[in-house]
Amino acid sequence: MARKASLSGFPEWLPQERLVELHVLDVLRRTFELHGFANIETRAVETVGQLLRKGEIDKEVYALSRLQAEEGEGPAKQDPNQLALHFDLTVPFARYVVENAGHLAFPFRRYQIQKVWRGERPQEGRAREFTQADIDVVGDGELPFRYDVELALVIAEALGALPIPDFRIRVNNRKLAEGFYRGIGLEDTAGVLRSIDKLEKVGADRVAELLQEELGATPEQASLALKLASIRTEDESFVDQVRALGVTSELLDTGLEELRQVIAEAARRAPGKVIADLSIARGLDYYTGTVYETVLVGHEQLGSICSGGRYDSLATKGSRSFPGVGLSIGVTRLVMRILSQEFAEASRSVPTAVLVTLADDDSWSAAQDVAAALRGRGIAVEVAAKAEKFGKQIKYADRRGIPFVWFTSDDGTHEVKDIRSGDQVQADPAVWTPPAEDLLPQVSARG
Repeated sequence: MARKASLSGFPEWLPQERLVELHVLDVLRRTFELHGFANIETRAVETVGQLLRKGEIDKEVYALSRLQAEEGEGPAKQDPNQLALHFDLTVPFARYVVENAGHLAFPFRRYQIQKVWRGERPQEGRAREFTQADIDVVGDGELPFRYDVELALVIAEALGALPIPDFRIRVNNRKLAEGFYRGIGLEDTAGVLRSIDKLEKVGADRVAELLQEELGATPEQASLALKLASIRTEDESFVDQVRALGVTSELLDTGLEELRQVIAEAARRAPGKVIADLSIARGLDYYTGTVYETVLVGHEQLGSICSGGRYDSLATKGSRSFPGVGLSIGVTRLVMRILSQEFAEASRSVPTAVLVTLADDDSWSAAQDVAAALRGRGIAVEVAAKAEKFGKQIKYADRRGIPFVWFTSDDGTHEVKDIRSGDQVQADPAVWTPPAEDLLPQVSARG
């Protein structure tokens, strides 16, 4: 990770680093599929009008144009039909659901792992080209709240299987927050949420000033909003703490009960991993209920590694509405931290388990027969390109990280050597198999 990128913000991994990334992707894919999520892939481009229909991050969108533009083609802001690279997977997914609603079985459970592009200032944890892994459940007309609970548990299971430090999934509910703000007389709930969302960056005193200066809150109202945001528990005790603030509203009651269900089940199935954190606001306006953010313990400065929430009207088609709940894992952000902190390493940089040596140049075809027999049983094999001294062929294998070297004698017998230990034994290409841990590169946590 100390290597200087030739193009900032577009990370490229060395083979051994890429194996760590592939391990992360495989763990996520396997976990999502075990929970019944089907995989989809959407196109890399959308129209500018589609991407910006909610007004999100227009300064960060990469618009596409040919080097030789046609006469009359203008910049992206002037042409909603111009193509641009997607900056997340949620907007493309909403479009996908609308266009394919007649072919999908609802509730539709989807996972999607793809590259996205965003014109941010590059730094560790933030790249301009990066991979996201999303899961969502979308309903047709309605979506039971139980899915909000389930997704928190799926993500806790997926993250728990990765070679990363301990983590906390911080959960809040927009209904709870909005009901509370209205209950104390602050009607611009979106504005309050935007101010509260800055709490970790600017501190409580500055947020109190913003609430008073920009939203007209009284000192008492600002104090109550900050008291709400200070509540953080691993169990259902947050309910009593909110009640103790003396605010009542029907929307608040609904939000409290929904958040209580998430925390109660998480405390049973993933104790300590999912907490109620009433400071979590999530800046995007389309969230309507549960909201999630996830941080690595001891690495909070990295920011959220997984976030999302409930959205009741992100996708619509005529009179039909497709409510959903989803979370997005920042895979590249996670991999950057895993590599920079050496949380995990691959056992070798190549898939090859065996190098078949050549005694002389005429033995190349026979060596290919050995390789074919081994490959037929799922063993990755390379055949030496030329008949150098065996010492040089062994050094080649060692330099490549190949653990086993195969020798064929003139009498047709075979031997295989583990060049790490020096052990050499007779072997039959029709039956020999390396130990399971050597069959493929292994990624293991360090420390």
